Amino acid sequence: MELRYPNGKKYKGKKNKAGRKNANQILYGNRGMTLEEDLNETNAYYLQEGIAVIHKKPTPIQIVQVDYQSRSTAVIKEAYFKQPSTTDYNGVMNGKYIDFEAKETQNHTSFPLHNFHEHQISHMKQVVAQGGICFVILRFAKEEEIFLLESRHLFFYWDRMLAGGRKSIKKEEIEENGHPIPVGYRPRIDYIAVLKQLYAL
Repeated sequence: MELRYPNGKKYKGKKNKAGRKNANQILYGNRGMTLEEDLNETNAYYLQEGIAVIHKKPTPIQIVQVDYQSRSTAVIKEAYFKQPSTTDYNGVMNGKYIDFEAKETQNHTSFPLHNFHEHQISHMKQVVAQGGICFVILRFAKEEEIFLLESRHLFFYWDRMLAGGRKSIKKEEIEENGHPIPVGYRPRIDYIAVLKQLYAL
């Protein structure tokens, strides 16, 4: 399998001390990888196989200071977000707009709602109002457990917090209302399989 970075350069893989590529890093690559890296690999697979076109949204920033001794050694010293971000990923599958946020936590028993922001919830509600498919992918990092939680459930827990309730979602609630996603090889996190069941895509 040939992997490439977004700029088109080949991914050569990390080498061990003997200079050989470590095959285990591909077979067991999820160990130490972030949720974002796993999702990016998954989306690359979907694109390659013609299943869906989903991309991570770029975060608009304003660069104000660069240490520019040479082109190859330029370092951004100071930058600001130009505007609040919405959600992490969006795209299309079979004519349906897909928009979702991805979050992970080190907690064992709950998922803190402070990981989300008011403008993200507002954005997701607007997407749903227009008939789009909106959800969140939640990862309990220490247990390596991943769930897809539909936005309607997130809205319920968010509104409960605003009304003075819990500031987190209990893991039991996620297990009851969410959909577990096993970590695989290709694709890494097959959330499309869950969407096909939920929305008959």
